[in-house]
Amino acid sequence: MVEEKFNYELFEREAIEGLRSGKKLEGKDGVLAPLLKRILEAGMQGELQAHLDSDESANRRNGKMSKGVKTSFGKVVIETPRDRNSTFEPQILPKRKTVLGEALDHKVISLYSYGMSYNDIAKHLDELYGLTVAPSTLTAITDSIIEDVKAWQSRPLESVYPFVWLDAIHYKVKEAGSIKTKAVHCLLGVGRDGTKDLLGLYINETEGAKFWLQVLSDLQNRGVTDILIACIDNLKGFAEAIESVFPQTEVQLCVVHQLRNSTKYVAYKDLKPVMASLKKFTQPAPKNRHKQH
Repeated sequence: MVEEKFNYELFEREAIEGLRSGKKLEGKDGVLAPLLKRILEAGMQGELQAHLDSDESANRRNGKMSKGVKTSFGKVVIETPRDRNSTFEPQILPKRKTVLGEALDHKVISLYSYGMSYNDIAKHLDELYGLTVAPSTLTAITDSIIEDVKAWQSRPLESVYPFVWLDAIHYKVKEAGSIKTKAVHCLLGVGRDGTKDLLGLYINETEGAKFWLQVLSDLQNRGVTDILIACIDNLKGFAEAIESVFPQTEVQLCVVHQLRNSTKYVAYKDLKPVMASLKKFTQPAPKNRHKQH
């Protein structure tokens, strides 16, 4: 049986429309409710697959059953998978449970983005459910979510973006028992309809023009043929990397980065008046109210 894939484009569109209409991220009917629904359903699909793999009888999938679940993110309708022998007992959302506490909501969301070893996730589930979960079950659950993440990372993009911001954010993460710094390369684009879209997140040990070249090549492979204006910091070789992939793109240095760099040469006692003077460079130009005759 082929499981229905999560429609990321639909989710992103609904989330943006929700935010524009005044909806909150959290709370009743918040935009996070569909994401929570997807995580719960993906987790139960993984649990069922692990159950079927360990079942020695001729057991198999047997459709789904819908039930409404109240959460702090709003009410969601969950499609619970079933097995032919009715021996499957989901742990993420047990049978007959229709209310999810606020703490449980946030822990399910954090499980989605935990990004740690199976031992760490097992500890998290032990705190969450008071259960000892087999590694095979963890693998099935996380693999079902990772497939959706990979689908989002490789989804087709628009052919032209009028404006794209490219920058890296540095985080400290735990890896192999030690703390390391990782550079998350972020690409935020504005489509031709004026809607902002997170084009991708790429993780590397450090930020460099060589890795940015790989990122830009990936954008090209996903359908982007042109970027009108690319806003970047003054990283050495970055502009040349953009030109090699998108030769018609105009590169613009980020005003915020330029302002921050300029303050390095200002004494602390002069910082406030200098920043006040620099604000006029970040303000939009006044509109000409006089009509042209």
